[in-house]
Amino acid sequence: MSSAHRVVIALFPDVDLLDVTGPAEVFALANRIAGRELYDVRLAGLTGGHVTTSAGVRLVADLTFDEVGDRVDTLLVPGAVRVTPGGPVALSEPEVVAWVRRTAPAARRVASVCVGAHILADAGLLDGLTATTHWSTAAQLAADHPNVTVDPDPIFVRSSGRVWTGAGISACLDLTLALVAEDHGEETALAVARELVMYLKRQGGQSQFSVPLTHASSGRRDIDDLRLWIAEHLAEELTTIELAARMGLSQRQFTRVFKQLTGATPAAYIEAARVEAARRLLETTDLPLPRVAADSGLGSVETLHRAFRRRLGTGPGSYRRRFRTVA
Repeated sequence: MSSAHRVVIALFPDVDLLDVTGPAEVFALANRIAGRELYDVRLAGLTGGHVTTSAGVRLVADLTFDEVGDRVDTLLVPGAVRVTPGGPVALSEPEVVAWVRRTAPAARRVASVCVGAHILADAGLLDGLTATTHWSTAAQLAADHPNVTVDPDPIFVRSSGRVWTGAGISACLDLTLALVAEDHGEETALAVARELVMYLKRQGGQSQFSVPLTHASSGRRDIDDLRLWIAEHLAEELTTIELAARMGLSQRQFTRVFKQLTGATPAAYIEAARVEAARRLLETTDLPLPRVAADSGLGSVETLHRAFRRRLGTGPGSYRRRFRTVA
């Protein structure tokens, strides 16, 4: 009997293409590098035949959900979203949730890719655990499942030993590399990462890639106007006293209303806005760090470093080397 790990990836209409093909490619490269079959990857669908992904590309299921049985080493659950005016909404089909709930107990480990975490949560597999998902649906996951501790920043989270959740889109590669490292060691995973021309362990979390300030409208024109004003005056000294005066509110009332409507204190919001401005300068200019700190309102290079470490998990120099878009 083959000693290969049997990986079963769920397949359903409108699934994100990379959520399926990314992990499959990592496992295939591990096989090629090892010169033997480390992983036997199968796509399982509601029915046999073709399944159309969100990209319009059709994939073919190797077997149906009913044919999977209990011979599963790794159950991998990708995700799908519906785009709405308010942003992406994670989809969770009842038939897929029911199958995951039935199949997961027999699997050695279960992993979700991107918004596939919503399916695991609906199946009851994340209750009492910490989990991550794509940053754009983290609030939805937290609201729908109050028994799940949602952390929107990590690239992936391992909880209870056998349950893994991965972050958005390309993080499926990071997650799968971690699974390979668990199974066959860091050297094998590193060799696969080299073939993919990527880091084995990327620095920082999802907040490097999300745009934290693209909040939906707060529902109050005065608050939304103030947020726009803040974005245009980041290099100035923005005190709570001044902002409250612009709103015609007491400092205490302003702080309460602002946090209620934006989810952040004024100080935290301003720092996030300044870090976002600094990110853009690092990506698109060759300005020295003191100038980046001054123009973004962070003031000093020391403050710039502290803010980046706190919010992005990396330093401004490292960030620029990886994400700069100018020659």
